[in-house]
Amino acid sequence: MNPQFQPVKNFLLSLQHNITSAIEAIDENFFIADSWRKEPGELLQGEGVTKILENGSVFERAGCGFSHVRGPQLPSSATQHRPELNGAPFEAMGVSLVFHPRNPYIPTVHMNVRALIAMPEKSSPVAWYGGGMDLTPYYGFDEDAVHFHATCKSALQPFGDSWHPKFKKWCDEYFYLKHRKEARGIGGIFFDDFNELGFEKSFEMMQSVGNHFVKAYIPIVERRKNMPWTQHQRDHQLYRRGRYVEFNLVFDRGTHFGLQSGGRTESILISMPPLVTWSYQQTPQEGSPEMALYTDFLPPKDWV
Repeated sequence: MNPQFQPVKNFLLSLQHNITSAIEAIDENFFIADSWRKEPGELLQGEGVTKILENGSVFERAGCGFSHVRGPQLPSSATQHRPELNGAPFEAMGVSLVFHPRNPYIPTVHMNVRALIAMPEKSSPVAWYGGGMDLTPYYGFDEDAVHFHATCKSALQPFGDSWHPKFKKWCDEYFYLKHRKEARGIGGIFFDDFNELGFEKSFEMMQSVGNHFVKAYIPIVERRKNMPWTQHQRDHQLYRRGRYVEFNLVFDRGTHFGLQSGGRTESILISMPPLVTWSYQQTPQEGSPEMALYTDFLPPKDWV
């Protein structure tokens, strides 16, 4: 392992533990830890720990994975903005999570923080960070949206006023289903290929994003977990989960990076919900809470 990465690895393992402990406390069930290793001779080498909680009291499926991998060639999904590094050996690590709640009033959430170092043959190593978090509600609540976005802004504030508007816009544009001309959720923050603050300061920013996740999400879960719901709301939740699946399989760079680089498929696809439905040309009733999601929450807006 590159010596620069040891503090990054220590942080990521601690972050995975802290987040899963917070979810266990609210769900009153425990994650199963599945340690894995890619052996020499495989396309990708490395190891990781996938933590999974299924059929919980609050979460139908909550997956939080740590991975640390090394490979001989950066896949194309990692070099879209750095074509000069295409094919270079690399080392990457990160924590990625997706939590799918049972109650339709609790939003699905995604968070990822990661670091990558490329080692081109004819130049010095190049390191960068990426990550962010975003919220995907099935029913919109202004106070939840404001809280989530305000916490995202707080995570970036110590590093300058310019990063939050830039990363919020990046998130709005990234988590967008082009084939449906529709946002996946209400966004949050997203950044990639980031080293503008230098290695150490950029690492501090990544840590701040990861450490703000629990503050951003858990209060929303606490607020919504005991709200009564009907089969109608459940059907809407399962239908909207289809959008989540479509985005992750068609557009998500993290999913593509994992599959293209020979990563562990079972861990890469922990983002998939346990149950999902599709319906032909389903249209919510005018004036309904379901329609409000489309009209009042999915279009990008400044929540804070």
